[in-house]
Amino acid sequence: MTDLTERPSAAVDSRAMSNLLVRVGQARDRQAFRALFDHFAPRIRSFLLQRRVPKAQAEDITQDVMLSVWRRAASFDPAKAGASTWIYTIARNQHIDQFRKAKRAEQMDETDPSLQPEPAPAADDLCEMSESAQSVGAALETLSPDQRQVIDMAFTEGLSHSEIADRLDLPLGTVKSRIRLAMGKLKTTLGDLV
Repeated sequence: MTDLTERPSAAVDSRAMSNLLVRVGQARDRQAFRALFDHFAPRIRSFLLQRRVPKAQAEDITQDVMLSVWRRAASFDPAKAGASTWIYTIARNQHIDQFRKAKRAEQMDETDPSLQPEPAPAADDLCEMSESAQSVGAALETLSPDQRQVIDMAFTEGLSHSEIADRLDLPLGTVKSRIRLAMGKLKTTLGDLV
């Protein structure tokens, strides 16, 4: 039996790291993640610096790697790989992705029309858009509070009908009905703007 106060062997250390990673994946255990972060972040940074990654970029990649570890820990399978192998694979892949992005950026044609910003709208177009926005705002005020709420959630927040029903604790049919009635009223009020 190994006394855990002594320096653990590589196998015990590897198992401990795998167990920490499993705890992060299964229970979002912050203390386990902190231990993984404290152990791996300096090593990953050193790993990247040895590959001649600039210091600032190495620090950014290290943060991205550890964020990926937090997000993807549930997909870690200790039967397939050790924690160290799994985490360093993420680091290697992040480094390759950064390298490829930098290469693509170097090859980018800055004169490409698709990369040019849209021209500013003409003053009369801005005025027309402002008037349209005011008309829509006034039309929304004519809706009942229930109808206005579902329209706002659907179009401003981009929620689906099911998500709105869940959030408001309403039947899906009620949400659909409110949206349909509200859209009909807005179409009548606004005419060509809808």
